[in-house]
Amino acid sequence: MFLIKVKSYTGFLIFLLAGCATLNPNFENPEVTVSSFRVLPSDGLPRFEIKLRVINPNSTELKLRGISYSASIQGHKVLSGVTNKIPVIGAYSEGEVKLTGGISLLGGFHFLSDLMQQKNTGMNYQLNVKMDVGSFMPAIRVEKSGEILPSAR
Repeated sequence: MFLIKVKSYTGFLIFLLAGCATLNPNFENPEVTVSSFRVLPSDGLPRFEIKLRVINPNSTELKLRGISYSASIQGHKVLSGVTNKIPVIGAYSEGEVKLTGGISLLGGFHFLSDLMQQKNTGMNYQLNVKMDVGSFMPAIRVEKSGEILPSAR
C-alpha cells in the first residue's frame, strides 16, 4: 500500500514539474499598437479593418491562441469579434494581425446617424483587445484610442 501511494505522488510531482516548466518567469508582454483603423468601402452597412502591430520582445516565439476585441466609435459600441487566425510572431520579431468586422445593427444605429452627418471626417474610437497566450499565462489586455480616417476609394 505504501508503494502505491509513492507512485501516485511521484506521478503528481512529475505532472506538476512539467506544468511549471512551461512557465517563463522572464516573459515580457508584447507591445501592441494600432497601425490602422479604417472604414472599408461598402455598398451596405459599413465594415471595418483594424490592423495591430505586435512586437515580441521575448526569446521565444509568440503563439497567440486567440484574440477577442470590441470597439466603440463616437461613444457607441459598434463592433466586436474574435479570431484564432493569428500568425506566429517570432522571437525578437514583430508581426501584423488584421481584424475585420461589420457593425452590429442595434449598436450601430446611432453610429450610422453620426457617420451620415460627418462625411469625410475622422471619428474617435476606443478599442479593447484581449490576447490569449495560453492556459498558464494571463491574458494580455490592450486598450487603445484614436481616430478613424475615411478610406480612399
